Parts: sequence; C-alpha cells; structure tokens
Amino acid sequence: MSSRWTTGNKVELLENGEGFYPRVFEAIADAEREVIIETFILSEDKVGQALRDAMLAAARRGAKVDLMIDGFGSPDLSHEYIASLTSAGVKVRAFDPGNRRFGRRMNMLRRMHRKIVVVDGVRAFIGGINFSADHLADFGPKAKQDYAVELRGPVVNEIHRFVLHAIAAGGKGHHWYRRRVEAAIPDTQQAQPAGDSDVLFVTRDNRHHTNDIERHYRAAIRSARHRITIANAYFFPGYTLIREMRRAARRGVDVRLILQGEPDMPIVKTAARMLYHHLLHAGVRIFEYCDRPLHGKVALVDDIWSTVGSSNLDPLSLSLNLEANVVVRDKAFNAALAERLEHLMRHSCTQIESQHLDDWSGWRLVRSFFIFHLMRWYPAWAGWLPRHAPRLERIQPGQSGANGPTQTDVA
Repeated sequence: MSSRWTTGNKVELLENGEGFYPRVFEAIADAEREVIIETFILSEDKVGQALRDAMLAAARRGAKVDLMIDGFGSPDLSHEYIASLTSAGVKVRAFDPGNRRFGRRMNMLRRMHRKIVVVDGVRAFIGGINFSADHLADFGPKAKQDYAVELRGPVVNEIHRFVLHAIAAGGKGHHWYRRRVEAAIPDTQQAQPAGDSDVLFVTRDNRHHTNDIERHYRAAIRSARHRITIANAYFFPGYTLIREMRRAARRGVDVRLILQGEPDMPIVKTAARMLYHHLLHAGVRIFEYCDRPLHGKVALVDDIWSTVGSSNLDPLSLSLNLEANVVVRDKAFNAALAERLEHLMRHSCTQIESQHLDDWSGWRLVRSFFIFHLMRWYPAWAGWLPRHAPRLERIQPGQSGANGPTQTDVA
C-alpha cells in the first residue's frame, strides 16, 4: 500500500498502559461490527485477561473479532486462553510460529512487531504498547515507559484497509488465491473528518516498504530548523541517520536524544553508548531515562512534525521487523508530546556529558571505527540474513499458543 497524507484527523497522545488500556477496552466495548488487533506481545496476565474478556464480549454481541499475535513475542498462551477465544468465534492468527529448539525460540528474525487496534473502521490505536502488565506502573521498577495514539478521521480508512490485507494473508498458501482474496476486500467505510491533523500511516516490511519509516525520520531531520527530540528505547541506527543528526546539530538545531538509562536488556545501553562520543562531539544532547525501562518510539521536529509507533531505531526495526508508525503534522499534538518529553528530561533523566564517558584509547578508537561503519552497511547486509517466508497461521479450536501449524501463507 502506498502511503499518503490524509487531512481532517483527530490524534490524541496516550501515555503508558494507564492511558492506553482504558481507551482500547472502551472502544472494544462500544464495537458494533468489527475489532481487529495486532500485537507483538500478549501476556496471560491481568491485562491479557482484560483484553480477552473485552474480545469475548464483543464477539458475543455479534462483532467480528480478529487477533494477530507474533510467534516469537507471544509463544506461551495457554490452551484455555486460546480455546476461550476460538470457541466464541474470535479468529486468532500467529505470525511465524515455531517450536522451541534446545529450549530456545529460534524465530527471532523478521518479527511482526506492530501494535495496531482498529474498531468498526472508525477508531484506531497505534504505538509501542503491548498487551502486558509490564506497561502499568504497579508492575514495579521494571514497568515500561511508552506511548501510543488514538486516531479518528480519514486516516483510519488507510489503517483499516492495511489490517484487512494482513488478515487476507492468512488464507490458503497459493499466491493466486491470496491475490483474489485481497482484491475482494471491500472499500472500508469512509471515516468522517474529526479534527485538524494531517496524518501519514507508514509501515515497514521486507518486500515493498523496506525503509519507509527510516526515510521519513531522515527527511524530517534534514528539514529541522529549531529542535529535534527523539525518545527511543533501542537506539543503534544506521550511518545515514546518525550523519543527519550530527549535521542538524552542527547547523544549530537543538538535537536531543532520550535513551535508556535503566534498560530491560543491558546490551541495549552498551550498544547505544558506543555512539555517544560521535554524537556529543557534534553537539547532540543525550539524556538517559533512569526511572524505569524506556520502551517509547516517538520523535518530534520543530513545532509541527511528530511520529509515534512501534519502530525502534535499531537493526531489527529498521531492517527486519514488520513495523507501523504514524507521522503527524499538527502543532497542538506536537506541543503535547513535547511537554511530556520535557517532563521526562527535567524529572527522570540524567544528561550525559563528555566527562561521563570513558577516555578514548587506541582500542576504543578502533572499535568505534568498525562499529560506525558496520552501521553504515548493515541495511544491505540484512538482506543476506535468512529470508524464509514468514507464515501467518490460523489457530483452530483445540490448539494452544503460537506453535501448532494449520494453514500457512506468506505474511
């Protein structure tokens, strides 16, 4: 699908599970015809149970309910959980399911990392928040800091048609059959103008839109005149994006990065810190968020451009995963996001200065050189990684988790 700007949208920022889950569950409770959910992680905890209850209630009212989970991110749902959904008519699909080998999940490449909810074709939610209790503050010190948006207006038509195409990929394995199913998808109900935001729905896949999200980041950074603020959980972007950030800082733009100071995976902080010398030397300001793990994937440029979505700025998201973001042109939304990021920097972050870093040594200089140029070329190298055709499998009544194969197709 080709990305295009739509006008007349309403976009509302939702912060953490406290802001996101009540809105999603309210929308599902109001659903009359259809609920479509895509998520990387669905946990069988209090959030997953609440989502299951909401889906069951919608299905029993006669709404069509479709759920897509990722085989790597959601491998352990119980038979009882899945059966309760499928027996009520909920269609459950797993992206690239696979059995464990030697106790480990091997299907970690080319994951379905999107987080999308569409209700009745008129409300949509996109962001980085999974359906898991670790997105709630009462989870404790490891609770994640994250963001999503609720969307109304014509952009919902674009998102709705996209998820319908994803569902069509769950049919029989023949390409001609899938094309026939996709061609039969009806035009979705036209959502009415709901606000003043221009919104672009942008996805990344391994076929036709391999670098769309990164390309929009780079274009926005090149156009920046006053400020750039990027909050990203897993930060290890390619050479070109780093170069654009350094150039922006050198021409006087206030460039700020909010990165993980208390990461959920220590290697994340180690990898990002390999870039700090390059960025600080060019004038980029770096803030490490230290309250709890940062899981956000948001950015703003000047006073009108913003993006929220599932895409990190790392090799997995930029070169391998299936991702979805929205890009928003709206001063009010930009200001709302800026206020929340400023709050993080003022109250929950440590600013990194050059003196906080280890002194340069011959070994660090050599290591940095190779790391920097590895980033320059990894998008091309990613194409050499195993390019199996990921499967989208329908989980039938009686199956459990995301491991038992039924119908397969390319997704």
